[in-house]
Amino acid sequence: MGKFQNVLITTDYDGTFANDQGTIIDPVRNAIRYFISEGGRFTVSTGRTYQGFHKYDPTYINAPVLLCNGAMAYDYHNQEVVFCNGIAKEDALVAAKRLTTAFPDVPLEMYPFNSTFAIHLNDESERHFTNQNIAFTEIDDAIRSEFPWVKAMLNAKDKSAEIQEFISDCHFNGVAYLPTSGSYIELLAPGVNKGSGLLQLAARIGVAPENTYAVGDDYNDIEMLQAAALAFVPANGSDIAKQHADYIVRSNNDGCIAHVIEILDTIY
Repeated sequence: MGKFQNVLITTDYDGTFANDQGTIIDPVRNAIRYFISEGGRFTVSTGRTYQGFHKYDPTYINAPVLLCNGAMAYDYHNQEVVFCNGIAKEDALVAAKRLTTAFPDVPLEMYPFNSTFAIHLNDESERHFTNQNIAFTEIDDAIRSEFPWVKAMLNAKDKSAEIQEFISDCHFNGVAYLPTSGSYIELLAPGVNKGSGLLQLAARIGVAPENTYAVGDDYNDIEMLQAAALAFVPANGSDIAKQHADYIVRSNNDGCIAHVIEILDTIY
């Protein structure tokens, strides 16, 4: 039995696991190879959808991947959904009706498990799909989409703060949002985040909370950092993420994940 048996590391992808060129550098690959050889489980937690995550590689991922900011875990090895905490049809339709009526010029992107739909599509949203090689269907009413939605997104642009306030005031049943200062607002089921996803995944694969570790660099990683036994933030991470770090490790360009494994190697 290896020293990392039943130990789980979950990392954000962009800005954390990958370097600024989107590459997993050799020192990181070598460190993960060692971690896995000693029984460890390693995976990614990303805001990307199943349709938009193309970075699975069995040489460095050996646990189900957390997608859509923790809403779903997908086992790429066995090609099966481990869990999906999506937005139910009835709740999705109410929210979509209110939002598309109040903001008719704002695109709504809807992501069921393995399909993608859009209302009020514009050029920017279309590029959002094509840049990630995501096939999509443009529809005129949310009822024509599939359900449940693992997540949905609003391309709010300069209306981001206004729309977030609108969602807060509406108190939608079964629909929450991820607060952001950016232009894309993510709609998720209440209670869904990378932290809840991490703990649900750990339970599914038999890892105790005290052996669960998280690495992240920004605001959407905070719940995951809080849920983990120890939280690691790369030197290039945001100030808000660093506030929740147990360890500040090397930057994503200098082998952040390798540094995490070096620290865990001393602990175990």
